[in-house]
This record gives sequence, structure tokens and C-alpha cells, in this order.
Amino acid sequence: MSDTFLITGATQGIGLATAKMLIADGHTVVGIARQAREEFTGPLFTADLADREATAAVLDDITANFEFDGIVNCAGLNTPELLGNVDLDHLQQVFEVNVRATVQCSQALLPGMISRSHGRIVNVSSRGALGRPKRTSYGAAKAGIVGMTRTWALELADKGITANVVSPGATETEMFRRNNLIGPEAEENRRRFTADIPMGRFGQPSEIAVAIRFFLDRRSSFITGQLLHICGGSSVGSIPL
Repeated sequence: MSDTFLITGATQGIGLATAKMLIADGHTVVGIARQAREEFTGPLFTADLADREATAAVLDDITANFEFDGIVNCAGLNTPELLGNVDLDHLQQVFEVNVRATVQCSQALLPGMISRSHGRIVNVSSRGALGRPKRTSYGAAKAGIVGMTRTWALELADKGITANVVSPGATETEMFRRNNLIGPEAEENRRRFTADIPMGRFGQPSEIAVAIRFFLDRRSSFITGQLLHICGGSSVGSIPL
């Protein structure tokens, strides 16, 4: 059966990998992203999700043209800073993209899913929510996603709508490379990250997409409020060096 899904952050990283996988399965994928990229082949709406008004406008346009069976809130922003250097404007921006936009986009699709007694919400958190240096803003935002998703699972359980969380570990996305693998500390960061991963390697966006697809599947109808780490074992513990 073909479904229609909305993916935020659809033109790169995990969002793009998920879109490609779902499209290959015969589903319709509508994307939101700041800019178009030819790799994304579904209907695309451009907006900066850090802007509340722009987000509202694009969601009005999208919901006027499509009926959705689910949403993947994949857009994210990470500004690594030690506690003493946390810029409060950066803190606000991280929460705007990771938390407020997730709520706003899910709210826009909710009436339609409720009316059809079916829906899937998959929110993307991060292994960083468990704690990592320079992750005050990002860790707080991604931990918040887990808490609110569990709340939604309870609120929507009798409406045929599931809400689950996928939590990637270190994954080779554009954002991860930009924040960790560029500059004078790149090699040290690579060594430090892989030392914390029992599998000894970074994840690939397609490996996260598989888990997202699982939660979106209509057959996953008795699974809600769950958090799935896809992290090569880093959420369990590192291998002693």
C-alpha cells in the first residue's frame, strides 16, 4: 500500500536517505528543506524551519495540497559550545529548529491523521542527548524530543497514531562532518568518536533510514512511545581501551 509522508530536512543526510528509501518502496514523499537539491526527487517546499512564520506559511501550502499518513521530523541544528561559551541566541536557534519546528510540523498534520484514524510520527533525536562535551544546546533539545514524543504516544494511542523516536549515534552526515571532522581537531575528533563506538566506525544515513522506515510501516501499529538507538553500541558503553 502506498502512503504519503512528509520529511523535514529532506535534501541531505538522514532525511534524504529516508526519502530515497521510501520512494523506492513506492511511497510519496514530500520534503521541506532550506534549499533544493537534485538528489531529492519528490515534491519539495523550501523554508527555513528556524523561522516560525515561514514554517507556518509552508505548512499551510503543503497541507492544502497533500494528505499525509506520517511525518519524519529530521531537520536539525547543532551548535557545539562548551558550557561557559554557550551563546543564548545559539541556544534559542537550536531549540527553534529541533523542538519548536518538530511540534509545529506535527501539529499541522495532526488533524488529517486524526480524521483518518491513522498516522505515524517519527522524530529524530541523537545519541548526544545522553551527554557529550559541547552539547548543552543540542543535548537538551534532543532529550526534549524524546520526552515530548513519549507524551504524544500517550495522547494519540487511541487515535490510530503512533509516535516513536530514532536516536542516531555518530553518523556521516553533512552536519556531523561540518561540526566534527573539519579543522585542526578533525583527526582527534575522529579518534575520540570511534573510540566510543564498539563497532569502531561511524554510521551511514541509510542505516538510520531503515529504522525510520520500520516505524512508519503500517504493520508497526502496536509500537508507540519507543526510543531506538542506532549507534553502533555507543549508547550501551564503549570498549575499554
